[in-house]
Amino acid sequence: MKIASFFSGAGGMDLGFQKAGFDIIWANEFDKSIWETHKKNFPKTKLNTDSITEVNSKDVPDIDGIIGGPPCQSWSVAGSKKGIKDKRGQLFYDFIRMIEEKQPKFFVAENVAGMLSKRNEVALQNIKEMFEGVGYNLSFDLLDAVDYDVAQNRKRVFFVGYRNDLKKEFTSPTKEKNKLVLSDVLTDIPKENNEYLEGSFSSMYMSRNRVRAYDEPSFTIQASGRHCPIHPQAPKMELIKTDMRRFVEGKEDLYRRFTVRECARIQSFPDDFIFYYDKIENGYKMVGNAVPVNLAYAIAKKIKKDLEWK
Repeated sequence: MKIASFFSGAGGMDLGFQKAGFDIIWANEFDKSIWETHKKNFPKTKLNTDSITEVNSKDVPDIDGIIGGPPCQSWSVAGSKKGIKDKRGQLFYDFIRMIEEKQPKFFVAENVAGMLSKRNEVALQNIKEMFEGVGYNLSFDLLDAVDYDVAQNRKRVFFVGYRNDLKKEFTSPTKEKNKLVLSDVLTDIPKENNEYLEGSFSSMYMSRNRVRAYDEPSFTIQASGRHCPIHPQAPKMELIKTDMRRFVEGKEDLYRRFTVRECARIQSFPDDFIFYYDKIENGYKMVGNAVPVNLAYAIAKKIKKDLEWK
């Protein structure tokens, strides 16, 4: 059950698959600010630091599966909205190139919900045809992390393909009945990476409520500290008028963003997974861009069962 991971980031998806019994033997990550974190948390994994456009498939060892999250900015409703015309969107093609040339038993590709929007309909159809054209039975679904032991509402699209000769089809893992909430994960936080971004809150940030209560799941953990949700110690923000809210008067001191470690807890990273960074924004970026570990674990377990690995 050997895995090659592309666009690995800090390794949320990698860790989920490792937790399910897969062996992450090779990983690729181009962002140098992430290298130390990945290397120290996955010491047995060979980390390739080239752009995927420069990776020769012959340099990737033989593997059973390929996993990854090609950059999502060009697909995001908050991003450039150029989809496949954006150079970052085109990196999806190189991900498919690796699948075609390595022919693993399966692949998993994660991306933002914006991929399913109507404006990306043509690009999505092209991607589907490309996955199928390189020999895979493709399934895809929009999953919310809160359904898979993650204390966070976070909707992402997962493409899963099984090689045609296996004659298998992936269906999404069964949703958990009991949903985690913030009170389940925000206790006994370790001191490491426990700082949070201070400073002002933009008018865009103040346009909507950013506080979820202890008995609710978190808002989506973003890849930017400036857009990080507020800790539930604060009351929910008051609506003044359309697209304008304020902090409750007299309670202003309670409003702070989550710390990097609190974000990691919400993303279901274990406490012994340490994030290494010089700038706090890089900490938020690594955590926020990751696939929640427990969501990846649920997908990995389902694949393991489907393909009858013991």
